[in-house]
Amino acid sequence: MAFLELYREKLRHNHRFLSELFKENGIEWGIVTKVLCGNETFIREVVALGEKEFHDTRISNLKMLKKLAPESQTVYIKPPAKRAIPNLVRFADVSFNSDLDTIKALSTEAVKQGRTHKVIIMVEMGDLREGVMGDSLVDFYEQVFQLPNIGIVGLGTNLNCLNGIMPTQDKLIQLGLYKQLIEAKFNKKIPWVTGGTSVTIPLLLKKQLPKGMNHFRIGEALFFGKDLFTDGMIEGMRNDVFKLHAEVIELYEKPMTPTGEQRTNVAGVKPVVKASDIGRTAFRAIIDIGLLDVDPKNLTPMTKGVTIIEASSDMLVLDLDTNAANLRVGDLISFSLNYMGALGVMNSNYIDKVVCD
Repeated sequence: MAFLELYREKLRHNHRFLSELFKENGIEWGIVTKVLCGNETFIREVVALGEKEFHDTRISNLKMLKKLAPESQTVYIKPPAKRAIPNLVRFADVSFNSDLDTIKALSTEAVKQGRTHKVIIMVEMGDLREGVMGDSLVDFYEQVFQLPNIGIVGLGTNLNCLNGIMPTQDKLIQLGLYKQLIEAKFNKKIPWVTGGTSVTIPLLLKKQLPKGMNHFRIGEALFFGKDLFTDGMIEGMRNDVFKLHAEVIELYEKPMTPTGEQRTNVAGVKPVVKASDIGRTAFRAIIDIGLLDVDPKNLTPMTKGVTIIEASSDMLVLDLDTNAANLRVGDLISFSLNYMGALGVMNSNYIDKVVCD
């Protein structure tokens, strides 16, 4: 059976790196836990890091975080669905918002539950995902300030996630100017300007982050140490917090090209047959994971001479060439994963999750 390992000390190493970086620069931050898909074993490891603010896009995950860390601040980081508002107010201390009617519904529910719900207003800065348009921001804030049991604690933006628009000094300066405008217009204090995500860390490391940015929400950098500007690594961080292991369930020397009338496979893809492979053979292994668990393009085999060929719903086929590693049925093959690979595996109920020291 396939299983995913989380290496505790490597996770703690990355956390120490980030914690020291943000402390040195006077920045508050919270951990984005959505890649863990609510897995209690792994969430316990994140809670044990000692941070007191956690971000997620699933209310059920925030509910678990509240159970494991009752004193923590939980932040829901996408505009809420109206049907979810009662549970959102119950389990999320803060939510990201960009729709006035939704915030009015949050206000009504917060009054009903006898609590104050805090909101961060998201601003559209070019990536075209969530966010209020800048020219509507003053009117938007004016109406939100009038709502009972709603506390505005921040102004935020999202970049890079949809159209790959990168954070720049100009964009983040503009975000800070929006905050100054709102504060001056309404004589209100807005504590956070949350323009920081994993993609913004390189600006911070290069001392190019505008001073107004005082809050980050970090997931990918914590778990993968990735520099999203260069697609490489942040120097001093680890990219091997996770490792996937899958068992060989068949291994034979077979032709390298299929035979018969060819159409699309179960994934709707028609695999390309290379003319240079016709008449050749290679050792092929099948392992016990498939498309139900992960997209193969998000996996990298850690054994030399192993190449991913194709996957069906529950099996992944590998080319072992001459099988120089002398693999056999029952052996484990290990893979590194990128962020989307880990997200897929974490969301699979068929893969065990294990913590390693």
